[in-house]
Amino acid sequence: MQLSLILSMAAFALVSSITPGPVNLITLSAAVNFGWRVALRHVWGATLGFTFLLVLLGVSVHAVLHFLPQLSLALHWVGVAFLVYLALRLASSQSHIERQQNAPAPSFLSGALLQWLNPKAWIACISGVAAFTAEGATQTLWWFALIYFVVCFLSLACWAVAGIFLSIYLRQPRYLRAFNLSMAALLLASAVYLLMS
Repeated sequence: MQLSLILSMAAFALVSSITPGPVNLITLSAAVNFGWRVALRHVWGATLGFTFLLVLLGVSVHAVLHFLPQLSLALHWVGVAFLVYLALRLASSQSHIERQQNAPAPSFLSGALLQWLNPKAWIACISGVAAFTAEGATQTLWWFALIYFVVCFLSLACWAVAGIFLSIYLRQPRYLRAFNLSMAALLLASAVYLLMS
């Protein structure tokens, strides 16, 4: 495989993974509210969930979406609804870090599921598969999935580290409440953007 193609795949994966989106915001919030171990569990789930989605789309679903465009629309609406649900849960969460430990924490499974309901992940997968594996070369798809796995994990881990640093400043309930409301507002803004796109 050519180095230029590997670098192009890595750049695409980095831009898609590190830019703000629902999964990044949940990772940041998980680190602030629950700590590194919980956030890392979520990061692993989201990374594996995304990679599996990418491979599945590369192998078969891309053709299905071509013949059943209404499936894409249904997925879009489910993803928007899930973002609104996450925003409401975040906005109504406790405003005290220690009390947050008793609330349901993001899990490995929720991280993986979130990617499957995340329109940004589907768009990244479909456009990536179309850009880099359009000819159907299986070896190219596996390279792309491997590169994306590493870049996605590191990108989400950066958001978790940012959350750990922020948690130092969010010990006071009013600051944590303001942070959670801000994250909820960003998730709602993502949902509105997806509705209008």
